[in-house]
Amino acid sequence: MAQEFHRVRHLPPYVFEEVNRLKAKARAAGEDVIDFGMGNPDMATPPHIVEKLVETVRDPKTHRYSASRGIPGLRRAIASYYARRFGVKLNADSQVIATLGSKEGFANLAQAITTPGDVVLVPNPAYPIHAFGFILAGAVIRHVPAATPEEFLGRLDLAARHSVPSPSAVVVSYPSNPTAQVVDLDFYREIVKFAERWDLYILSDLAYAEIYFDGNPPPSMLQVPGAIERTIEFNSLSKTYSMPGWRMGFAVGNERLVAALARVKSYLDYGAFTPVQVAAAAALNGPQDCVDEIRAIYKARRDVLVDSMGRAGWAIPSPKASMFAWAPVPEAFREVGSLEFSKLLLQHAQVAVAPGLGFGEYGEGHVRIALVENEHRIRQAARNVRKFLQSSRTILGNGPVPQEAAR
Repeated sequence: MAQEFHRVRHLPPYVFEEVNRLKAKARAAGEDVIDFGMGNPDMATPPHIVEKLVETVRDPKTHRYSASRGIPGLRRAIASYYARRFGVKLNADSQVIATLGSKEGFANLAQAITTPGDVVLVPNPAYPIHAFGFILAGAVIRHVPAATPEEFLGRLDLAARHSVPSPSAVVVSYPSNPTAQVVDLDFYREIVKFAERWDLYILSDLAYAEIYFDGNPPPSMLQVPGAIERTIEFNSLSKTYSMPGWRMGFAVGNERLVAALARVKSYLDYGAFTPVQVAAAAALNGPQDCVDEIRAIYKARRDVLVDSMGRAGWAIPSPKASMFAWAPVPEAFREVGSLEFSKLLLQHAQVAVAPGLGFGEYGEGHVRIALVENEHRIRQAARNVRKFLQSSRTILGNGPVPQEAAR
């Protein structure tokens, strides 16, 4: 009876937990932690969405069980969004399903389409559910290095050739969490060609489709001719409308994949609370200036982060999209690794980040910084980081800081 449960035993230690434990300890001691660790949007949900929720919840009829696939009005709103944003026409009844956030949808799809021993190609580094959703379903993960989109694309055929049995699906996620990299339609065309060669399903995560900064809106995999024959794409209202706690997402695409997800979900949940679904439909159908405002806030934070950290001595590449920056560990701390650096940064600078190792072995050497603190707090963090970097020799036990570095 003392033996650990089978599925739990197959999960590796949660890398983020060490940083989270130290963060909780610091806060309990009264320290002011500037928290860039979790991608938890801090902005309020736009008022018209909240008002629609309040209006709907006053109707007692909405307090009953909802629809697992999503209420018809929400599914129509999702289909309209895809037509408006991507020029992709979807059947709201057979090609659209609402989920309890994209994370839940992804994990339940893994349960639906995977048998033990199936091989799935997953980018590394990647958002953890992309791998662990399938691991929990009993699949075998073939990690494909993805330091850049070009590397990921170039390594796919090699990964497929050396997988036994042949892979059944490939995961794609751009704009990327954690690397914040973006791709164009030419990239997606190559992914579709690859999937056709190997007869794979494509699982596309497009959760950051509306958080972009430098011009071109990120495309959808479904814009590629023929992609819908083998693709399901996940999205979320969490970032677009600053609705993380509402747990509202959706999946669209291939009818067979949507039906499989719907079948599993029908046994597990009754869908999100109806007023939440009604409010989600109002978000998608309503005025979109709130999305522009949210995007502008993230862009301003990005610019302040890159500038102030650069002045502090930490060069951070400017992300083109998402709510994250993917930052190389500063040279002085490179040898200790991303986890130890994250712990030291929290202990000595009161700044929390997510160690790159938590996103896969190829995430080592980087940390993820979430743009979830305001500009004032970002500048405060940069001042702390400057002192931290100037004290690196002392912190690492290499002796006193040279005078020129302390100036």
